[in-house]
Amino acid sequence: MLRIPWNAFQTNKSILEELGITQRLSSIVQARILTFIGHVSRRDNDSIGRLVVQGRIERTRSRGRSPMRWSEQIKAVVAVPIHECAVKAAVREEWQRIVKRATTLK
Repeated sequence: MLRIPWNAFQTNKSILEELGITQRLSSIVQARILTFIGHVSRRDNDSIGRLVVQGRIERTRSRGRSPMRWSEQIKAVVAVPIHECAVKAAVREEWQRIVKRATTLK
């Protein structure tokens, strides 16, 4: 986009500033995941979406490394267990503050 040669010594940060990109794609994706988790957590307790996202459906494990679950991803970003996230997501304004704080740090 800027026609910068591969051997030019420029940092990623300087290129992002030159392009005018203020927010990283990873933080946008994390914000969308967290807002979706908040949306699903406000549903009924019997909702299949809520059960799937919170990892309450049991299945047999396949071989190899276990996949990164949404609940583990939420714990890594918010630093709060998933059951507490569900309680905090019940109040929409509080959950929006948590999402904003978690995604602006990166």
